[in-house]
Amino acid sequence: MTPVKRSTPRRGIYLLPNLFTTGALFAGFYAITSAMGGRFETAAIAIFVAMILDGLDGRVARLTNTQSEFGAQYDSLSDMVSFGAAPALVMYLWSFSSLGNLGLFAAFVHMAGGALRLARFNTQLTSADKRYFQGLPSPAAAAILAGFIWISLEHNYPVEIFKYIGIGLTISTGLLMVSNFRYSSFKEIDLRGKVPFFVTIAVMLAIAFIMAQPQTMLFLLFLGYAVSGPVVTLVMRKRRFHGRKS
Repeated sequence: MTPVKRSTPRRGIYLLPNLFTTGALFAGFYAITSAMGGRFETAAIAIFVAMILDGLDGRVARLTNTQSEFGAQYDSLSDMVSFGAAPALVMYLWSFSSLGNLGLFAAFVHMAGGALRLARFNTQLTSADKRYFQGLPSPAAAAILAGFIWISLEHNYPVEIFKYIGIGLTISTGLLMVSNFRYSSFKEIDLRGKVPFFVTIAVMLAIAFIMAQPQTMLFLLFLGYAVSGPVVTLVMRKRRFHGRKS
């Protein structure tokens, strides 16, 4: 009898979602190199571009049914560069280098917070509540720092004064990423479902506001999201406490 040949699974990676991940990785790398060349506004915009591409790769993978363990790990490494190392280095090169060890410490807190945040996220993929993130997501943390730099450059704020605000923001984002505060993941929103007409108008107005003053609106948007974590967590704990008493 002729032995039956067993087909072996084909090895390889899905191209389309990993192209978006590679684009996000390049944007983070480009932000670092732009900051090294003194082009800090370009560096801040590159971090936002990395955010957009990072948001697309997962959605494309789900829509095309091309999720893979390789893609998940590659996405985490890309996030570490684009939202951990890049914002920390850009902030350091922009205003922290003159502060010596304090500036180095603040930048490292953000970068280390991003690394710990991503490691914890990867270990909780199967057990975490999909409606919430534990700790501030690293793209949102990076957006706060990038938005702060962009606003400061747009309005010519004096770096010597505003760098101390930047120190506070950088340390805060690093700590919020490793906190236990709960942040909405917005995954329960059905983008394919029908919505009332006024919701469409509200979305159009929001986009118009962001396009008119992108640096200010994006900074305030993500700063508000960062503040929402402690607020939501405290409200939920208060409700749970009153529920037990009753």
